[in-house]
Amino acid sequence: MADLNNTQFFKVQTEEPGGVKQILNEVFVALTEKGYNPVNQIVGYIMSGDPTYITSHKNARSIIMKAERDELVEEMLTEYIKYNHWDEEAE
Repeated sequence: MADLNNTQFFKVQTEEPGGVKQILNEVFVALTEKGYNPVNQIVGYIMSGDPTYITSHKNARSIIMKAERDELVEEMLTEYIKYNHWDEEAE
């Protein structure tokens, strides 16, 4: 039975563990460690769907394939827009 004398905490996670943001971060780190340009390699993967653009170092190739390519683009575009503070008044 629930203890009615204590307050319960409820936390909503904004992103599930292993979400797209984390996937991109892990892949970015692995590509950088191996000396690749992470932007070029990730763009190559997104455009072609060919996982060989991503190194197998730190299991990055398997990790990036956990997300759909459109999800990767959506996450990157969302972060870019947030960073640049775009709004309708800027048009």
